[in-house]
Amino acid sequence: MSTHTLDYLEQLEAESIYIMREIAAQFEKPALLFSGGKDSITLVHLAMKAFAPMKIPFPLVHIDTGHNFPEALQFRDYLAKTIGAELIVRKVEDTIREKKLTEPKGKFASRNWLQTHTLLETIEEFQFDACIGGARRDEEKARAKERFFSVRDEFGQWDPKLQRPELWNIYNGRISKGENVRVFPISNWTELDVWSYLKKENIQLPSIYFAHDRDVIEFEGQLIAVSDFIQIDENDTIVNKRIRYRTVGDMTCTAAVESNAETLDEVVNEITASRISERGETRIDDRVTEAAMEDRKKGGYF
Repeated sequence: MSTHTLDYLEQLEAESIYIMREIAAQFEKPALLFSGGKDSITLVHLAMKAFAPMKIPFPLVHIDTGHNFPEALQFRDYLAKTIGAELIVRKVEDTIREKKLTEPKGKFASRNWLQTHTLLETIEEFQFDACIGGARRDEEKARAKERFFSVRDEFGQWDPKLQRPELWNIYNGRISKGENVRVFPISNWTELDVWSYLKKENIQLPSIYFAHDRDVIEFEGQLIAVSDFIQIDENDTIVNKRIRYRTVGDMTCTAAVESNAETLDEVVNEITASRISERGETRIDDRVTEAAMEDRKKGGYF
């Protein structure tokens, strides 16, 4: 009688698939928040495995800030169409106009704070009781505090001190009316795990994750793509560099890294050698304050 021992990636995959199935079992109207980034693409792949041969039993939801990389949007639409998933898009621009919100000003004005309004409105509009996201505990301090099932109150707020124990793979999704659960199936994965899994499963990604030539400006040691969403002044020098992105957020708050990695193998080798986290190296919005992410999460941000 032969036995098969799961390797490390297979264990992570099995855990995430188990959580996907728990979501479908415990909630009436879950949704998967999808941006076209590598982590949400990994979630879609895991969901497809969890529910095969059926289609995934929840829609893909994108909160569109209007400052996205075109490559990520194109891939978002392509993937949703390819797998036959329902795609729901809600725009932060519409929320700004309807609520008469004031947009941040400055060189790299970000709508990250404003998208919380759009997310909470979308949850209320569709009565989602669970939202699945690709946050991982290795990314930064606030995300390291999250459980797999993270309850939000009726105002969408998160209290890191009021989290439920998760013993013996038992997840409590019981909520009162108006509350919502954010679920993070790849919490225990690292950036290297994600890239290794993408390589192992040969999963397609937007071209932005691989080395390409792009016009950028260098600002405080970071390479920011030239776009209509940032302010370029006389002190900025536009240069063309060979770069790629480790993480893909808005064009106003995501920096690139110089790289010649054109394949998944080369990216995995590059990440293995790196000693800086992806958000620490490339996310401008996390540098506003030391607790920037935690403050956003407490206010309803994903």
